[in-house]
Amino acid sequence: MSFSVKVEPSGRTFSAQPGEAVLAAAIRQSIGLPYGCKDGACGSCKCKKLQGTVVHGPHQSKALSAQEEEAGLMLACCAVPQSDLVIESRQVTEEGALPVRKMPARISSLNRLTHDVMRMTLQLPANEVFRYHAGQYVEFILRDGARRSYSMANAPHTQAASPGVELHLRHMPGGKFTDQVFSTLKEKDIVRIEGPFGSFYLRETSNKPIVLLASGTGFAPIKALIEHMQFKNIARPAVLYWGARRPADLYLNDWIEAQCRQMPHLRYVPVVSDALPEDQWQGRTGFVHQAVLQDLPDLSGHQVYACGAPIVVESARTDYSARAGLPPEEFFADSFTSEADKAQA
Repeated sequence: MSFSVKVEPSGRTFSAQPGEAVLAAAIRQSIGLPYGCKDGACGSCKCKKLQGTVVHGPHQSKALSAQEEEAGLMLACCAVPQSDLVIESRQVTEEGALPVRKMPARISSLNRLTHDVMRMTLQLPANEVFRYHAGQYVEFILRDGARRSYSMANAPHTQAASPGVELHLRHMPGGKFTDQVFSTLKEKDIVRIEGPFGSFYLRETSNKPIVLLASGTGFAPIKALIEHMQFKNIARPAVLYWGARRPADLYLNDWIEAQCRQMPHLRYVPVVSDALPEDQWQGRTGFVHQAVLQDLPDLSGHQVYACGAPIVVESARTDYSARAGLPPEEFFADSFTSEADKAQA
C-alpha cells in the first residue's frame, strides 16, 4: 500500500509507493521539495517530520546527524515512509516542479576555459522544449548507468534562439566521466541526459538584496541566474562573491565585469585564496564565504544563493545564520558533491 505525504505549511499532498523515498515520490509527482545531490550527502533536502515514521537509507552524518534525527529531522532523499507522513518544508514551490525528462543531446562544442575547466555546449532535439529554472542541473547517464550532475550555465530564455545548454565541467583526475570529457569525447558525439533537477533558482517574489556566493565551477548556475535577472529586468541589489584558488581560475572574469557595466545594481567581488607572487594579485584574498561576512556583517534582510564546494556551502550556511542573522529559509544552495563525497554515505 502507498502512504500519503502532506507538506506543511503549503498543504501539498502526494503519495509514496512502498520502498520509495519521499524525494523520489515528490519528483515523480512534480512536487517541488528542496534538494541537491539526491544521495544523502549535502543535506539540502533536510526537513522536519511532524507526524509519522520513516526509515533512512545510507547518508552522511554531516547531512543528518543522529541528534538531528532524534529531534525529528529527516532527509527527504533517503527517508522511506513507514506510515502516512506530515512534514514541514517551507521552501516547497507553489507551482510545482518542472517535468523531468530523458533525452539525447549532441555535443556542439568543447572549449577549455582553464587547464582543468571545460565549457561544453549541448544541442538538444529541435522538436522538444526543455523547460528548466536558471540554477538547475541535468544528469549525464553513462553507459553503465552511472550518473554525473552538472548545472546549466545559461538561462532558459536562451533556448528560444538555439535549443541547447551550456555546462562548465572541472576535470577530476581519474573521474569516470571527466576523464572522457578531457580526452576522448569530441564535437558531434551523442550523450544522454535527464533533467531538470534541483531546487536552486531565484525566488522572484522577494525584494530582498541578493548575495550570490560561488566557489570554482559553482559559478555556472550563478551565471545562469545573472542572465535570468538581466532578461527579466530584476533590479534587486545583488553582489557576487566568486572564490578561486588563483586568479586564472576566475575563468569568466571579463564576462562578469561586462555584466556589471550593463546591470548597475550588480556588484562583483572576486576572492583568491592561493595567489602566487607571479600572479600579481591585488584583490581580495582568503576564504570567499568569510569575505561576505567582512563586508556584510548583518544578513538578516538578505537572501543568499550559494553554489560550489560542500565545505564552502556548509560553512556559509552555518556562519551566516549564527553570526550574521540570516534566516535559514533565505539560504538557497547547490552543493557540488563529488562521487567521493557521495561514497562516504
